[in-house]
Amino acid sequence: MKVVIIGNGISGITTARHIRKLSNHEILVISSETEHFFSRTALMYIYMGHMKYEHTKPYEDWFWEKNRIDLLFAKVAQVQAKQKQLQLEDGRMITFDKLVIATGSTPKTLAWPGLNLKGVQGLYSKQDVDLMEENTRGITDAVIIGGGLIGIEMAEMLRSRNINVHLLIREQYYWNSVLPKEEASLINNHIAAHHIHLYTNTQLKEIIGDENGKVKAVITHDGKKIACQFVGLTIGVNPNINFLQNSEIETDRGVLINEYLETNHPDIYAVGDCAQFRHPKNLHPAVEQLWYTGKMQAETLAQNICGDKRAYERGIWFNSAKFLDIEYQTYGFMFNKPLEGEQSFYWEHPKGKIACRINFKAISKAVTGFNFLGMRFRQQTANDWIKNEMPLQNVMQELEKGFFDPEFFENHYPAIVEKFNTDYPEMAISVKKKKKFLIW
Repeated sequence: MKVVIIGNGISGITTARHIRKLSNHEILVISSETEHFFSRTALMYIYMGHMKYEHTKPYEDWFWEKNRIDLLFAKVAQVQAKQKQLQLEDGRMITFDKLVIATGSTPKTLAWPGLNLKGVQGLYSKQDVDLMEENTRGITDAVIIGGGLIGIEMAEMLRSRNINVHLLIREQYYWNSVLPKEEASLINNHIAAHHIHLYTNTQLKEIIGDENGKVKAVITHDGKKIACQFVGLTIGVNPNINFLQNSEIETDRGVLINEYLETNHPDIYAVGDCAQFRHPKNLHPAVEQLWYTGKMQAETLAQNICGDKRAYERGIWFNSAKFLDIEYQTYGFMFNKPLEGEQSFYWEHPKGKIACRINFKAISKAVTGFNFLGMRFRQQTANDWIKNEMPLQNVMQELEKGFFDPEFFENHYPAIVEKFNTDYPEMAISVKKKKKFLIW
């Protein structure tokens, strides 16, 4: 059987690798971004000079031939679903027995005047980083529109070259469509401490160009003019599915799939950022645009293609990121406000940069989720507590077991317990004193 995969990101390549582990099927991966798979999350470090492109490739170039995974550097122009064939932009035709669409995302834009000026771009692909290298050479000021995870990464990239960064967000606090007010405010302060000019409650109205067609300023919705030579658009991403027009594959925001990652056409599947579940589970997004979920979906899809049919089940929600030098981990469904019937315990270090939030059911006191900023916590521990509906008091008693910060880091557990005992005296716990050992 011949399996063709469009896209060589984490979803496409994980699908290919696991199909190879399970079968001897012929596998062809087509990509127009790069010849080889690379770690997209490491793109920023290429620009910052911490890594070279070749350092971001998890596998040596010989890996693919050795594992009989064929690679084709080309762009798919059209999918002919009924005929089970693809038309490439150069006119070549590729046939398949099973097709996997894993084409990822493209940066989202709105209808702002000035979008086509030189120096205006998004950040998603390897080509975007190469373009950013060109567009920011020798500049002094940049404006970033949008405050999500890509926006903060772009800000860090630009600051690494001492470029003045103006970050425009439409919310009062950074990413507070996701983060609760306290965490979002903490990040606001951290952004300011890194000499990034943060404009809250601010939206872009227009991008202004000079006589050579290069960006020279932006105008905000309230009439403020900010001089700049670069504009980064980071208001989110859209599934990359334009090439599927007239393919008879059903799409909405993304390629519509069921719980088995199947489209409306037999033997055609979609996975990762470009896929949209027809019937998402309660609280789950229809489009899961995370590195972790793309990998998990791909592992399930490989099983299905190789005859072991199973529904995709992502388990306890989790994610991680980095806001400049603050690490962020989240487990369970953690939104900017607790869900109905939930309460929330929050502790923050007096100096900021470090925080812990635990959500729990108001009646049973079972924990439902965790946010950690500036501290590391074991995923399996958090998963087990959420899955087993561990009561908050028991979690607080055992919380220290989940931390795995490097040796000699400050132990925040006593301070967290002190705040907990103040907030919930009816559930107060005591911190077990550790034995001290004398070294002679």
